[in-house]
Amino acid sequence: MTKISTKLVGHKLVDRIAYQIVRFIVTTFCRLWCRMTVEGRENVPAEGIFILAPTHRSILDTPIASGVTRRRLRFMGADKYWKNKAFGRLLTALGGFPVSRGTADREALKRSIAVLQGGEPLVLFPEGERKVGPIVQPLFDGATYIAVKAGVPIIPVGIGGSERAMPKGAKFIRPRKLHVVVGKPIQAASIAASPKDQRDAARQLTADLHAALQRLFDIAQARVL
Repeated sequence: MTKISTKLVGHKLVDRIAYQIVRFIVTTFCRLWCRMTVEGRENVPAEGIFILAPTHRSILDTPIASGVTRRRLRFMGADKYWKNKAFGRLLTALGGFPVSRGTADREALKRSIAVLQGGEPLVLFPEGERKVGPIVQPLFDGATYIAVKAGVPIIPVGIGGSERAMPKGAKFIRPRKLHVVVGKPIQAASIAASPKDQRDAARQLTADLHAALQRLFDIAQARVL
């Protein structure tokens, strides 16, 4: 496991400036090249912590997710990208934190909860790796378990058009319309006393999240036809 803190490193002001500059560049590109539009921004809390849970069809979904709010968001990434210290430092400034693939899921859970406890919102893709097609695939319980464990709301996001703009394996971004629909926050149940209660609450939240994601994904896809 790469030994890098999930907390902000270096000068916080510099990190925030770097994040906002890169966010401006990527969101402007998406708006101009892919005519990206976003609806439901008012559903993103102006303060407090939360988990943003988008659908996942393209590598573009990570920068697209940053376009729903001006707030600095945190993203999970494979720890191999932190092997180069300078590049890893940049990724951390831009909101990334490392997780080792192939290790126990509890390590990713611990790091995600630490990020939230640090006071910053977190982006997690509940479908896991990139999927294909218009149907939201069965969700992993990780995102909802973290929401229950940390007692934070989870915000569903449907991203339409990203698969056409840059499908898996593509080397270039195609000028295809993108539309993002941000749903209303789904409040996680109060932190339960026992692990079993937490797992049960996470499973119920997963079912609610899946239904919301499919509805939002359908709307987003209809907007890009």
